[in-house]
Amino acid sequence: MGMVMIFTLVSAVQEKLNEIVDQIKTRREEEKKQKEKEAEEAEKLCFHGTPVTIENFLSWKTKFDAELLEIKRKKMKEDEQAGKNKLSGKQLFETDHNLDTSDIQFLEEVGNSVEVDESLFQEMDDLELDDEEDDPDYNPVVLDSD
Repeated sequence: MGMVMIFTLVSAVQEKLNEIVDQIKTRREEEKKQKEKEAEEAEKLCFHGTPVTIENFLSWKTKFDAELLEIKRKKMKEDEQAGKNKLSGKQLFETDHNLDTSDIQFLEEVGNSVEVDESLFQEMDDLELDDEEDDPDYNPVVLDSD
C-alpha cells in the first residue's frame, strides 16, 4: 500500500469518527433538552394544582373545620388536665347562654335604684387638671416639648 492509499483510509476513518462524535453530541444535547423540557412540565404541573370549585372548597372547608375543632378540643382537654380550665369571657358566653340575660335579670331584681353620690362631683374646681392649652411651652408638633 502506498502513502496515498493510507492517507485516504485515515482521512475516511477520521471523517467517520467525526460524524460519530457529532451524532453523539447532538444526541446528548437532545436528551438534555428533553430532560429539561420534562422537568419544566413537571414543575408546571406542581404549580397547576386542582382547580377550585364550590364543591371542592366546601368539602375542604368541612374537613378543615373538623380538624380545627379537634385541635381545640385537644387543647381544652390538655388545659383542663393542667389546671388551666379558666375560660375567657367570649368562651363563657359561647358555652353558657344564661349569661346573655344575667345582667338584665340582675337589674330587674335590684331595680333601677342606683345611687350616685353627687357631692363627689360638685367640687371640680379643686382638682388640678393639666390642660395642654394653658402651658405656654406646649408645642403639639414637638413631642418632647415638656
